[in-house]
This record gives sequence, C-alpha cells and structure tokens, in this order.
Amino acid sequence: MYFTDRGIEELVTRRGEEEISFAWLGDQLQAFVDAHPDFEVPVERLATWLARGGTDDDDED
Repeated sequence: MYFTDRGIEELVTRRGEEEISFAWLGDQLQAFVDAHPDFEVPVERLATWLARGGTDDDDED
C-alpha cells in the first residue's frame, strides 16, 4: 500500500456515502490550494486529469 492510499481510504470511509457536486469539489480544491500553495501544481494536475475523464490525453498538442 502506498502512503497516499491511507488518505484515500480515510476519505472513502468517512465520506464515501455522501453525494457531492463537481462545483463543491472545485471549491474544496481551491480552498486547499489557498491554504497550501506549495500543492498548486499537483492539485491542478489532478483536476485536469479528472476533467479529462481520467486520461492523460493532452488536447493542446
């Protein structure tokens, strides 16, 4: 198990039954980046990956 899996497992355990919107998720990611600017690039990469349906396709080429 990767170290990051622990946080993912905690998220699923604590909030896995909740339904959320992408607008809410976007707000939470922005609040996290505002509080932790060093994580801006990884959060941006995650958001882009999610927006593209879980692929690494780069439409800018």
